[in-house]
Amino acid sequence: MLRTFSLIAGLMLPLPVVAHPHVFVQTEMVIVFDGDGGVAVRLDWTYDEFFSLLVSTDLGIGLDGDTVLTAAKQTLLDEQITAWPPDYTGDLEVMQGEVVLPLAEKRDHRMTFEEGIFVETHLRPVASLADRNAPLIVRAYDPFYYVAYDLVRPVRIEGRDDCEVTIVPANLDAAYTMVEELLYGRPASDVGPDEDFPEVGQAFADTVTVICAAPL
Repeated sequence: MLRTFSLIAGLMLPLPVVAHPHVFVQTEMVIVFDGDGGVAVRLDWTYDEFFSLLVSTDLGIGLDGDTVLTAAKQTLLDEQITAWPPDYTGDLEVMQGEVVLPLAEKRDHRMTFEEGIFVETHLRPVASLADRNAPLIVRAYDPFYYVAYDLVRPVRIEGRDDCEVTIVPANLDAAYTMVEELLYGRPASDVGPDEDFPEVGQAFADTVTVICAAPL
């Protein structure tokens, strides 16, 4: 996720909780297997029109009305998006059973501009597996739900032809009930202006399960 600090800070000013999320991202996901037993997740994030406008304005890109970035502006954009802050983990969770798998540094990170919309792409390798016989469970979400990731179907597999993907949609009724229990049910006077939004993002995330016939 693009983390231009002044832009994100502006989006995260204290607002009524009904305003969450602030950014909407269509998320295309590909599970990539290599020939050496490695696995990675490739993500294409397509930002909503309003956030795309804020990004271009905040970076002073000025798209000249022709929806084409010059080489200099593309370089500026690439430099900005690759500089993730230390506390940002990429809004991606990969698990086996109850074990959260460590993720390696992102690769092939780039941003394109298509018809007024920014599309950010990167590959996130899994650093190590807990069990090569266990399914992979993958979720894309912002823990604090400032960003809503809308998973685009289907989730594809590259590098193997013996794996199947199942997707369990988020139970939105249960997710909103959780938010009400954690925050909305409290008197407004009890919610301080600097209080963090509760970590409810996982409840809004679709769950992708990858099962392969042979060990991973």
